[in-house]
Amino acid sequence: QVQLVESGGGLVQAGGSLRLSCAASGRTFGTYRMGWFRQAPGKEREFVTAISRRGGNTYYADSVKGRFTISRDNAKNTLYLQMNSLKPEDTAVYYCAAEADLSDYRNPNEYDYWGQGTPVTVSS
Repeated sequence: QVQLVESGGGLVQAGGSLRLSCAASGRTFGTYRMGWFRQAPGKEREFVTAISRRGGNTYYADSVKGRFTISRDNAKNTLYLQMNSLKPEDTAVYYCAAEADLSDYRNPNEYDYWGQGTPVTVSS
């Protein structure tokens, strides 16, 4: 089992940057595939990006490709999301998620563990 706590959200102007962090409890962080999802008001939770256990493979939604970068530090039990060139449509609550065995990293239903979320607001 793993517990996840996100931080780093806030208010930023369009074109700005933010870095989100997701701190994981336990000594088995490196055994989990990790993902970031987001949910805007009135919309379904959507996939943003995911990373393999050792960080060698990363996956991105088309809407964030080239602007967002996912990374992890297994020694620090921490997942990161660097967000650059932010747009108003990136406004959402951002969640990190963990799952030991994934067949579809884009499907939120496959992730068993979730953080509480951190809000990101991008003003125009």
